[in-house]
Formats: sequence, C-alpha cells, structure tokens
Amino acid sequence: MGYARTALLLAGLTGLFLAAGWLIGGQTGMVIALILALGMNVFAYWNSDRVVLSMYGAREVDGTSAPRLHGLVRQLAANAALPMPRVYIVDNPQPNAFATGRDPAHAAVAATTGLLQRLSEEELAGVMAHELAHVKHRDTLTMTVTATLAGAIGMLANFGLFFGLSGGNRNNPLGPLGAILVAILAPLAAMVVQMAISRSREYQADAEGARICGRPLWLAAALAKLQAGAAQVGNAAAEANPATAHLFIVNPLHARGMDGLFTTHPATENRIARLRQMALDMGQTGPWG
Repeated sequence: MGYARTALLLAGLTGLFLAAGWLIGGQTGMVIALILALGMNVFAYWNSDRVVLSMYGAREVDGTSAPRLHGLVRQLAANAALPMPRVYIVDNPQPNAFATGRDPAHAAVAATTGLLQRLSEEELAGVMAHELAHVKHRDTLTMTVTATLAGAIGMLANFGLFFGLSGGNRNNPLGPLGAILVAILAPLAAMVVQMAISRSREYQADAEGARICGRPLWLAAALAKLQAGAAQVGNAAAEANPATAHLFIVNPLHARGMDGLFTTHPATENRIARLRQMALDMGQTGPWG
C-alpha cells in the first residue's frame, strides 16, 4: 500500500468521524466532531511520543548507560541518513520494540529488556533498523493520528448510543436508528481502516529496515524469535492499552488472529517469507545472509 492509499484511508477515517457526529447531532454534531478531530490531531502531533513512552515506563539511555543499544542505533541511523533518535529501554520481559515521535528530528526508539536479552547483535540490528524505517517514513505520526481518530469514533458511538436511545438528543436526524448505526458501524469501519494502514506499514518497514542494516535475514531471524517470545510472555501494559499495539514490531497482545482485516500486524510467517525472498534477490544465503 502506497502513501496515496494511506492518505485516502486517513481521509476516510476523518469522514467517518464527521459522519458519526452528524448522525448523533445533525449539522451541529458534525461541526463539533470536526473541532474535536482537529484538536485531537494537534494534541497527538505534539504529545504522542511523551504519552506513549510514559505509558510504558520507558527510561532514556545514552552511550554510557546502554552502550550496546545506543551505539547500534547510532550506526543504523547514520546508515539511514537520519538524525540520532532518543533511545529508551522498557523494563518488560516480552521481546519487542517500537518507535514514536512526530518526525525524524523528534523521534524515539524503544526496546524492551526481553528483546535485549534474547537477541543476538545481528538480530537486534534488524529490529532497530525496522524501527528506524518507521521513523524515516513518518509512520509513527500516521499511526498515532489514526489510533486517536479511531478511538474518538468509538467514544462518539458510545455517546450517541446513550443519548440517542434515551431520547436526549433532538438533533439526531435518524433518531434511535442513527444512534444504533453509529454504535455498530462506525467503530467497526474505523478498526478496519486503522488496521489496514498498520499492516501495510509493517511490510514497508521490514523492507526498508532490511536495506538499512543490509541483511534481510537478520530481521527474519529476529521476527521468528520475537513471535515465539510474544506468544509465551505477556505484556500487561499493552493489554491495558490495546490502541498502542500497532506501534510494536510484533503484536504484543495475546488475542491474535489470522492475516486478515482485523489484525494490526501481518502474519509473521508472511513477513519472514518476504524477507527471505528479498535476501535471495540480493544474492544473500545462509542463516545471516
């Protein structure tokens, strides 16, 4: 999926938000929804990184406190022609990683303690290169705004259902039927759009991350370990905040599904297969290419 399709999906999500506002409160409701959408997007643009990092209790590290991770990220950022991002460690046994920030100049990458303990140097390079690919493509901003709008549509749906069915809103153009439509269809459609954007970005970040570190099989090997580790080890913070699941390199939640409309990440075996084919195309073979 290219940037044009992603932009269309984001526009569609904003349209859903406005439509939900109209169904709940007519023209006035749509105007209020527009104001809320703009306000949420502004807040997400300026504060998403701090909110997410605080949510997971991430601590910033430097070359002295975490020389292995910090030095590796510095080298990979240079390979990608990116400014050096802030580097964080999350005290969590589940092997995983994520990136956040509104643009490459204000980016942060985070790795869990479980990731640092389980992966080799080569595998860790593949994972952090993947996260830097998200930074390079500005995926973190796209996904934060998407998650914010999707969550807001769900909030509007609950609001509309309460006031629509109770008869407390005379501006609802369809009455109780409009409230029911918003409650059922809007969150469902928002979830489809949000997850479609997320899955496409993961494939693109895998390919770009492989180019940044130079070895697709490093990332392929890491993904296999991360999928197994995430299945065995829970992530309480992610379970409490499922709207952030798409930020991680592999799904941190234990309620997983097939590679379909309702999963935030592509199936790991599909991602590994693509990376292996990429390695073959580059003439690389063996466990490390």
